[in-house]
Amino acid sequence: MDSPAATGLTLHSRSGAAYRFDPGALCLELLTTGGPGPYRRYEVLHEPADLADWAARSRLTPTPVPDISPAEVAEARRLRDALFRLVVAHIRGEPHPPDDLEILNAAAAGPPLAPVLTPAGERRWAASSGAQLLATVARDAIELLTGPLAHRVRTCAAGDCQLMFVDTSRPGRRRWCSMEHCGNLHKVRAARARRSAEG
Repeated sequence: MDSPAATGLTLHSRSGAAYRFDPGALCLELLTTGGPGPYRRYEVLHEPADLADWAARSRLTPTPVPDISPAEVAEARRLRDALFRLVVAHIRGEPHPPDDLEILNAAAAGPPLAPVLTPAGERRWAASSGAQLLATVARDAIELLTGPLAHRVRTCAAGDCQLMFVDTSRPGRRRWCSMEHCGNLHKVRAARARRSAEG
């Protein structure tokens, strides 16, 4: 898929401060919408407009405008939760949960979003559904977890942050979801600890 010049999502910290987070992959962008277990409290996918809003903020370009049903929103949550568990298992080097693999592979088996060329020479998406959007996300996940950057999928090093990303930095030493947020908080805490030790 083509990517815009500046990829990433604008997220908000507990204090309400906005920061930029680029997970490096479409499938990992979906994981910012909530998740299984304790992450249900962050759920934002309640109705078709919510999934459409996520698609508009995602790295998909141009913005897809799929016709989404309430059932497809439920499928989006199901796929996201399965993907969350799969990525965590991948990062830990654990076997992929079979039920979650089944959900991912079933979603990927459907037709994805299809690009079209307009008479004006512009790229657009053909009329599409929520299921096609999810197939595109699922295929992206399979490409990520089996591709050349599979060993670079990480969880933010902050103990209270579970955001996952692909480390695309040249040296492969990215630790934080965002230097604006967790990276900066780490610097502040480290500076306070040094001052305390010196005092």
